[in-house]
Amino acid sequence: MNDEKDTIEIDLLALAQAVWKKLWLVIIAVIVGAAAAFSYARFMITPLYQSKSMLYVNNSSISVGSTSFSISTGELSAAQSLVKTYIVIMQSRQTLNAVIEQADLSYTYEELSEMISAASVNDTEVFEIVVTSDDPEEAELIVNTISDVLPDKIADIVEGSSVRIVDYGVVPVYPVSPNTTRYALLGFLLGGVLSVGVIVLLELMNNSIRTEEYLIQTYDLP
Repeated sequence: MNDEKDTIEIDLLALAQAVWKKLWLVIIAVIVGAAAAFSYARFMITPLYQSKSMLYVNNSSISVGSTSFSISTGELSAAQSLVKTYIVIMQSRQTLNAVIEQADLSYTYEELSEMISAASVNDTEVFEIVVTSDDPEEAELIVNTISDVLPDKIADIVEGSSVRIVDYGVVPVYPVSPNTTRYALLGFLLGGVLSVGVIVLLELMNNSIRTEEYLIQTYDLP
């Protein structure tokens, strides 16, 4: 009984030569892949724009309900807590409904809430409000309306609060997404990988005898 098992030897050099012979196909594939991905990002995906405004949390004595505290310039952790409190107030239904009414928007509270984000700027007492929309002018309108409405809403809730506008939002010129360059690069890589993979697969499936050396080495012939 022959216990020897059949083995498949992969000649990497032969595979590399097969890819090299079909290099023109790889080049076409990467060009087509990059062009297709770029076109998809450019014409099929709705571009989104962002407008940003910045507000400053004043370091003064603050009282929330029966609890009062004060913060100084060096107490950034306390300022951070206050910034987080103001962001929660900004994202509340009462504040955003006031923004919808003042800016005459057609969004619901839930829809508008998904368009807005806010965070402290580099762990300082300044926090940034970012509004993302497919309309650049609408993004600027919403972020500036929030900046106008928020200080009064905070003053109604937090006694002794002081929030001042550092910078108003402007109409964005360029979209933040999609990133057409990244899409084109992904299409380029995908086209290259798929084309090389197909060439290698066809080479491995090709069991035709092409050289005398193949017969001698494979079947141990004299």
